[in-house]
Amino acid sequence: MISFLRGTVAHVGLSTAVIDLNGAGMSVFATPQTLSHLKVGTEAKLFTSMIVREDSLTLFGFADDDEREVFDVLLSVSGVGPRLALAVLAVHEPEAIRVAAHTGDGKAFTKVPGIGPKVAGRIVLELAGKLVPHGTGSAATAAQAATNAEWKPQVVAAMTSLGWSEKDAAGSIDKAMADSPELVEAGNVAQILRATLRWLGQDGARAGNRVGSRG
Repeated sequence: MISFLRGTVAHVGLSTAVIDLNGAGMSVFATPQTLSHLKVGTEAKLFTSMIVREDSLTLFGFADDDEREVFDVLLSVSGVGPRLALAVLAVHEPEAIRVAAHTGDGKAFTKVPGIGPKVAGRIVLELAGKLVPHGTGSAATAAQAATNAEWKPQVVAAMTSLGWSEKDAAGSIDKAMADSPELVEAGNVAQILRATLRWLGQDGARAGNRVGSRG
């Protein structure tokens, strides 16, 4: 496991950089933001995550350990590979990703090229509880306040991305939340989504019982 690289920047490309480690050049994929801070001929340190495949070993580099942590957690989502996880970090700062995951803001993930509503809904569902905002400052507070005001449309949107009709989704949410006033008050989209799917006897993998199969 290679946790970080420290060496002289030998090359900077559009999506990769080469770090010279005492004569050995290590190629690393990174976001445009990270690459923009690397200058050929200067020393640099990149935190890394190694992806092992049958036919390849690929390094992904990050400016700090927080970026790497978010990257690794994103990889835990089914259907999200390293290139897509890196694309998320290219669009959003790590804290913004934490806030979006914590508040169930699927729309934030649809801003990433290659992520549609269905994948965004799955990301929100599977990241619930895994990424928590570091700060309690204005960004997290504002995002949570907005979620409290509009949590139901967001939950409905997440469920429709999983295959439910808007009518069935809205009705199921109302029934599932009837005995959970604490969840309604908190307005956490991810928690409400999970609770509704549990009420329906579903889980993330089985939520494919779509409206078509339900008659």
